Amino acid sequence: MSSLLMFIVYRAKLRPGNVHSAEDWEEVLLPEIERQQELGKEVVFRADAAFAKPEIYEALEKRGVKYTIRLPANASLERDIEELLTRPVGRPSHKPIVWYKGFLYQAASWKTARRVVAKMEYHAGELFPRIGFIVTNLETPSRAAVRFYNKRGTAEQWIKEGKQAVKMTRLSCHRFRSNQVRLALSLLAYNLGNLWRRLALPKRIENWSLTSLQQRLVKTGGRLVKHARYYWLFLAEGHLNRRRFGAMLGRIALLPIPTG
Repeated sequence: MSSLLMFIVYRAKLRPGNVHSAEDWEEVLLPEIERQQELGKEVVFRADAAFAKPEIYEALEKRGVKYTIRLPANASLERDIEELLTRPVGRPSHKPIVWYKGFLYQAASWKTARRVVAKMEYHAGELFPRIGFIVTNLETPSRAAVRFYNKRGTAEQWIKEGKQAVKMTRLSCHRFRSNQVRLALSLLAYNLGNLWRRLALPKRIENWSLTSLQQRLVKTGGRLVKHARYYWLFLAEGHLNRRRFGAMLGRIALLPIPTG
């Protein structure tokens, strides 16, 4: 599985590409960090457990880079959160119970202790909690550090959405230029769908995926009836009912009109 590199540069998210193993981090990661720092930008890095190596921590710290990297669980880490591993007393709630804890931890291969943030989730119907560890040098609260790292998975979902909804990776043409045009059209379709979702959808469905929007709202059966002066478009009421369609038209009407 490829590892996703994420850089946060003044709130701009850069994704230079997939690094298929942590072995080539010196050829991909460090040059990109140095290039951004030469431009005077602050870089914050996050990655999965493939990059949980002491030499990577030291290289990032040497360059003044903040990072959040997932750390594989082990017995030593679980001993540091032993007091949180006991299931809460009482009837379990339907909403997951989430606890955070930050502590200093030094593995045998590390030269110094580093901050580790643990997250525990107790879900109804599950006997054992879900546990995750992140090594970081961020100075934010534990919950904020976990939320920052979790945005890495959000970017993966955006990429998966582009693959499934607009088939952006289906490049089967024989010529490079043809594949380039096909990819550009897929990206245009994705951007239009994303703008529709962000600007025109009602609150209840604003988090639907593009695939759900295609299947539930776009692929709606209808019938066009012609009269002497009017055309009537009758749509089948399923997910796209009259109230929802009217809400979308209302939000579109409120959008500012570009000038110039």
